[in-house]
Amino acid sequence: MAETIAPTRSNLLQRRDQLKLANRGADLLKRKRDALIGEFFDLVKVSLQARRDLTKASQEAYVSLVLANAWDGPEAVKSLSLASSATVEIGITVENLFGVKVPQVQAPTFSNASEFSPLGAGGRTLDAAAQFKLLTEAIIRVAATETRLRRIGEEIKKTSRRVNALEQLVIPNIARQIKDIRSVLDQRALEEVTVLKRIKSKLEARDEADKEKIRAERAASA
Repeated sequence: MAETIAPTRSNLLQRRDQLKLANRGADLLKRKRDALIGEFFDLVKVSLQARRDLTKASQEAYVSLVLANAWDGPEAVKSLSLASSATVEIGITVENLFGVKVPQVQAPTFSNASEFSPLGAGGRTLDAAAQFKLLTEAIIRVAATETRLRRIGEEIKKTSRRVNALEQLVIPNIARQIKDIRSVLDQRALEEVTVLKRIKSKLEARDEADKEKIRAERAASA
């Protein structure tokens, strides 16, 4: 249901201010959206590269695992995995990107821990452990990149909805209200002018009648 606005000059001025504000807001949101879209596509390239790196790291890790099992034996590989107590530490900060809070994941670090099992680990097994560290790093990079990508994508959608709401609903509605108020005010002004013209015409007619009466009286007394 359309909002009913009293057709007054104060409301007209108020709606004009609101229209300027809405247009300015839409412009700022579009700039924000465009900046986020640029960041999004730059991040897509990074994400695709991270995915390629993950695929490569995954292949190399599992090949190294197969070789370790073949050369050093499953017992040595299992013994090393049980003996190792290394943990992965991930640092996360929040970056303000065009007013959007986006998580920034730091490069993972591995705590120092012995990688040698009681049975001893061969070179193939140690190489497999190193390759799986690289795989862990690749997984974290993909997760971090795609988390940022998803967060920016959601913000682009939200910003686009706001821009559409302003441009398709709010701004046209305010413009229509301004048009309606101006139409009523113009009609009132026209009516006032018409009334004033009628009053002026009557006054002029009365003055002319008075003048005519005076001339007639002077002619009669002459």
